[in-house]
Amino acid sequence: MHYKEKFIYVGVDLHKDTHTAVIINCWHEKLGEIQFANKPSAFAELIKAVKMHSKRLTPVYGLEDVGGHGRSLAVYLTEQNQRVKEVNAALAHSLRVSRPTIHKSDSWDAECIANTLLDKLDTLPDANPQDLYWTIGQLVLRRRALVKAIIIITNQLHGQLTCAYPSYKQFFSEVDGKTALLFWEKYPAPHHLAGVTTDELTVFLRGCSNNACSTRKAKQILELIEKDGDTKRDYQISRDFLVRSIVRDIQFKKQEIGCVEAELKTVMAELDYKLETMPGISTVTAAELVTEIGDIRRFSSADKLARFAGIAPVSFGSGGKSKNIKSKQGNRELHSIIYFLAVRQIGVDRTTKNPRNEAFYSYYTRKVAEGKTKGQALICVMRRLVNIIYGMMKNKTEYMLPAIPEKEAV
Repeated sequence: MHYKEKFIYVGVDLHKDTHTAVIINCWHEKLGEIQFANKPSAFAELIKAVKMHSKRLTPVYGLEDVGGHGRSLAVYLTEQNQRVKEVNAALAHSLRVSRPTIHKSDSWDAECIANTLLDKLDTLPDANPQDLYWTIGQLVLRRRALVKAIIIITNQLHGQLTCAYPSYKQFFSEVDGKTALLFWEKYPAPHHLAGVTTDELTVFLRGCSNNACSTRKAKQILELIEKDGDTKRDYQISRDFLVRSIVRDIQFKKQEIGCVEAELKTVMAELDYKLETMPGISTVTAAELVTEIGDIRRFSSADKLARFAGIAPVSFGSGGKSKNIKSKQGNRELHSIIYFLAVRQIGVDRTTKNPRNEAFYSYYTRKVAEGKTKGQALICVMRRLVNIIYGMMKNKTEYMLPAIPEKEAV
């Protein structure tokens, strides 16, 4: 008796409101189908329906999305001591499109997942929906949404300021900085500055900027406004309201980002990772890495983590000839995070011209000197970063800057 004959296979097509499950045996024969609501009170219906077909066989459940719509079901089944596998959506999709006649429905999708579960039973990972990693991921998504919203709103502010202050870009280095926002809120248009002296504006700017702005800045702003001319138009009160409304919105979202980052720091502390000890990795970057990597114990080596991130090269060969090419697969979000982290590692300080990380800068320049292109050398830096991040997460150790020989130090 083959060991796969001891199981029945349940593929579940997951959706926001309802799930569809198809049950098959080891000969790919469809035994039953059930549709149930996506809520914990309805999940018992699935187990009950499966038991009617299982007899003495052990059920195995295959779920595509254990971090999204299927998370609640995965948690429930795991708590009920059921065997749950995470099915890669690409595998089920390849099976679906391999048929002579391609069609799509919830029932067929669930059956494809069940067949993939049967074929790949030994290689599919066990579903492990841990609350801690899921919570960190949700906080990261919330912060990204706030950042994206600020970008959209700031563009709206640019549009309003272009009409009110044609030379506004010369006022402050950042149009949405703390001092700038307070200035736009108090003076949404030039006519609000009528009668305001240089000394009065200086006092206001110093209070907003913690004494960073001087009389020179106040004088510069007033001179630029005078050169711009009169920009007051009809319905100016409504236009002023728009500027102040946009400013309040930006201020609120920036405050919310601060709250989310504080909560991220609290939750990340439970993992006891020390990723922030590496230059270039903030709490937010560390949380993004954890969100995409998940439990580091999923990967038995740094090589597997590199392949997961799409950083390891892929071998293409035929007829006894082969070559390694850059991978365009893997987790592209994680690939992007590590890419920008690598760029920061080999960066140079603008003022001192000293490298931010001497070890990585030396490694990068050495690879370029060996004949690699800058892009290839950067991939080498990314690959080394994967090794370090893997070791730091696996052993929960701090980053130690390696000693650089004096002749190699910059």
